[in-house]
Amino acid sequence: MIQNLFLDIWALLCEMAPYLLLGFLLAGLMHAFIPRQVYANYLSKPNFRSVLLAALFGVPLPLCSCGVLPTAMGLRREGGSKGATVSFLIATPQTGVDSIFATYSLMGLPFAIIRPIVAFLTAILGGEMVNVFEDKDEIIVVRKTIEKEQPKSFFEKLKESLSYGFVEMMADIGKWLVVGLVVAGMITTLVPDQWFEVFKDNSLLSILLVLCISVPMYVCATGSIPIAVALMMKGLTPGAALVLLMAGPACNVASLLVINKVMGRRTLLLYLASIVGGAVLFALGIDYLLPREWFVSELVMQGDCCHEEIGLFNIISAVVLILLLINALFLHRHHHNEEEFTEETEATCFMVEGMNCSHCAANVEKAIRSVEGVENVSVFLSEKQAVVSGNYDEIAVREAVESIGYKIK
Repeated sequence: MIQNLFLDIWALLCEMAPYLLLGFLLAGLMHAFIPRQVYANYLSKPNFRSVLLAALFGVPLPLCSCGVLPTAMGLRREGGSKGATVSFLIATPQTGVDSIFATYSLMGLPFAIIRPIVAFLTAILGGEMVNVFEDKDEIIVVRKTIEKEQPKSFFEKLKESLSYGFVEMMADIGKWLVVGLVVAGMITTLVPDQWFEVFKDNSLLSILLVLCISVPMYVCATGSIPIAVALMMKGLTPGAALVLLMAGPACNVASLLVINKVMGRRTLLLYLASIVGGAVLFALGIDYLLPREWFVSELVMQGDCCHEEIGLFNIISAVVLILLLINALFLHRHHHNEEEFTEETEATCFMVEGMNCSHCAANVEKAIRSVEGVENVSVFLSEKQAVVSGNYDEIAVREAVESIGYKIK
């Protein structure tokens, strides 16, 4: 049984590895070559155009749900409307270039196409609901001066893209990718088929089961894919798999608590209604209106992850991915912008709760740097610390960090 478990995980990894590597590379290129201000400049007005652009920006961005929260709150602080912020919050964690390629690798082209379409449409729905039902604003005009980035050469940007894609991003979602593969292997190998007999080919029951699992659970867009495949192997419908792919990455408890705190209960309810309602609606459409064979890949039809023959290219890709994951998760010290503080420097150490990835650390640093009088900032992700020096107001630092959804002590 243990041998079968490892074989299942290895087969899933080999299937996904080439597409994951390509996705991480494209994510790095987007990060390095698209200016940061592009996203904030077009999202300030509470209208349909801002909601539409926020959804378009969010769909390809490879941010997990913990990384998208501070990014979205940062957009909000820089003048983004509530509707656009919610649209960005919905579209971004549900998909991304890396997860689109990984979806294609395990679930086929139809799933890879419909997944970003559902994310895009539910994001527009959520953003427009907020525009209609929320106050027209109270737009937060805290447009802090954004430091001009030093111009970089093509090769410097290329180096940055490789570092971001294959180190920072892997460190952010690598743990959840491994968890997803292990959970998928356990479902496939250890869970008896009889456990799912009542849900087999029953669309509504399958969707309700997966919805109950997805909403509180934390799983990234890429890590949800092998779990969805494993559930389909046990007889759950393609629509139920779609619910896991969409609701799982966007509706975990941590995200809901932050949105409730920063944007209010009404916005949270509209956010939840658009994600859950959109996912269920499209799930029922897949199960009842579209041919089932479109959404059942060869992997699911075989009912077994353990292919007898795995191509050499897939094996090499899997080995490269494993080595990169080891480097990102264990060898690379995951700190952000560690500046040197001399013994004469007077610095204060703040404990920051809620930082889980490099995007979190980057947004915490940006928020603290926006405070008048701050000279140096060093954010230590693993220790959950921010060391700050300069002649600044500590209350202002706390307010800046808490405004993007973190707690500071």
